[in-house]
Amino acid sequence: MDYTSASFWIAVLQIVWIDILLSGDNAVVIAMACRSLPERQRRLGILLGAGTAVALRIAFALVVSTLLGVPFLRILGGVLLLWIAVKLVAGEDDAAHDLGQSHTLWKAVRTIAIADAVMSLDNVVAIAAASKGHPELFVLGLLLSIPLIVAGASLITSLIQRFPAVVWAGAALLGWIAGEMIVTDPFLADRVAGFGAVAHHAAAAAGAVLVVAVGYVLMRLQGAAAPAGTAP
Repeated sequence: MDYTSASFWIAVLQIVWIDILLSGDNAVVIAMACRSLPERQRRLGILLGAGTAVALRIAFALVVSTLLGVPFLRILGGVLLLWIAVKLVAGEDDAAHDLGQSHTLWKAVRTIAIADAVMSLDNVVAIAAASKGHPELFVLGLLLSIPLIVAGASLITSLIQRFPAVVWAGAALLGWIAGEMIVTDPFLADRVAGFGAVAHHAAAAAGAVLVVAVGYVLMRLQGAAAPAGTAP
């Protein structure tokens, strides 16, 4: 490929822009999963989460063409992501904070890995499309995602510490992504094609609303159960 051509640098700019947009999704998951960790472990959790996200992108890149053609895969992934979003917004029980620090850290990393496994598919597809079949551009996109995910997760973590409402916004974002993933599954895509962009946006909005609503109900239930659990 001609590295001096305009098409090459346009492709590079496209990949950078895609990384900025899509790495934010992973950063949200990492930040939310690590928000309850001690400061030292929070930094380690962010680094491990970012590494997990990038490793999963590479793994998906090897089989992305096959995965995209499997019906119901996106539906299952979207449902799993909805569950992860609700779990994150509802928070952990107080008992979880009494566990050893290493256990808490690896629990956060496990949560990040599950969510990243769901979202990395879309990220890889977008980068692969912008790469236009050039492996060097695809590798560049994966490498750029590392600092973007780390920086994004650190920034969002700081915002969560100052503004707890960011947690709800992050959960709604994950619900939106889950709705988009479900409606673009090969099994559903043809069936809703006649509705155009309306079906796409409606599914995404439904996912966001569902996560916030279920998360709110669970938090209310946890709050109501707490006094009963502490009663003698």
